[in-house]
Amino acid sequence: MNTTLSCCRIEIDDDLIDKAKALLKDDSTILLDKAKLFSLLGNDVRLKIVRLFLCYEKMCVCDLADVLEMKQSPISQHLRKLKDGGILENKRDGMTIFYFLKEDMRDTLLKTIEG
Repeated sequence: MNTTLSCCRIEIDDDLIDKAKALLKDDSTILLDKAKLFSLLGNDVRLKIVRLFLCYEKMCVCDLADVLEMKQSPISQHLRKLKDGGILENKRDGMTIFYFLKEDMRDTLLKTIEG
């Protein structure tokens, strides 16, 4: 049984097509930035980490490992991805490296995660 659907429009709405293409072209940078953000937040562990940082100013790998009940190595990998993606920053305090949200990302992340 063939379940393929095909488009059966009677007329092409050239104006709609042109406007839609222009819209996507104008928004291409914004959409690319959003796609990168969604890609980073598309992993449940990274989403949980970001959620924690929206509530707590700073945390170290050990803190996150205890909260998430995971080993430090995978937590470190997720933190690196979030840092490379421009969401987190870190600062060393003695032997401990603390991670925290980049201030310019806080509002965007709040809107994205908490609605």
